[in-house]
Amino acid sequence: MSFSTDDFAKALEQHDYQFQKGQVVRGKVASYESDGIYVDIGGKAAAFLPTEEASLGRVANLAEVLPLGEERDFMIIREQDADGQVTLSLRQLQMKQVWQNLATLQEEKQSVQARVSGVNKGGVTVDVQGIRGFIPRSHLVERDSLEALIGKALTVSPIEVDPERRRLVLSQRLATQAASLSQLEVGQLIEGKVSSIKPFGVFVEFAGTSGLLHINQVSKNYVASLEALFSHGQPIKALIIDIDSIKRRVSLSTKVLENYPGEVLENLAEVMATAESRAEKARGSLEKSV
Repeated sequence: MSFSTDDFAKALEQHDYQFQKGQVVRGKVASYESDGIYVDIGGKAAAFLPTEEASLGRVANLAEVLPLGEERDFMIIREQDADGQVTLSLRQLQMKQVWQNLATLQEEKQSVQARVSGVNKGGVTVDVQGIRGFIPRSHLVERDSLEALIGKALTVSPIEVDPERRRLVLSQRLATQAASLSQLEVGQLIEGKVSSIKPFGVFVEFAGTSGLLHINQVSKNYVASLEALFSHGQPIKALIIDIDSIKRRVSLSTKVLENYPGEVLENLAEVMATAESRAEKARGSLEKSV
């Protein structure tokens, strides 16, 4: 039974390939043109990949990025024309995968590297694996000389990942805190400075992160006024009694350093001066309570 060229063409016309925009297809690099690549995806016409869609970065040599005969996944960005040819993109597929990775990093509170590309009054713009992102000034560790950060690689954590709006907001401060948390442990004596005083407790900055000395953890006796006991920038030593790595919270205590109830209120300077030796005794009490 013979099968002519005309028969083959008719068979192709009758076959519905269902190629749609946004679909991911497998294809093999077939040939090069000055403005892109022809890719065999099994359709009645070779698909076309424009040079600007070949990578998230700039492409100097198409053959280096996509060697002849190499099989890859591509995304269809334009449906079939009159000749049955679709337009492909590797860049947009890579971009989709990066957005998915960033969303996972945000969910798992992990960090990623970002390179600073520009500065504005609100913070700095960065490049994260080919995606443009933004770090607000309040989420930078170094906030005074932003221009000096241009070109530098920063470790950051995603805090807003919105691929629909192409909005990526990151925090260097949270990433630094997360790294610091991994170095901490319950029972560790820390030395820091009072960063703020609230009605419910005192926040202490130390080792690139911060912890809360709750008013109930200041002394075994009732504390009438935190402002009367502490001041902004005051050096302080305290024991870590809890670490919540998910919420990135560190709970501190000075009352566990007391030799008798109310000692912190009566003689804070003495408690701080001998905090190291007191911490040894306090750790034993913490271990028994766990």
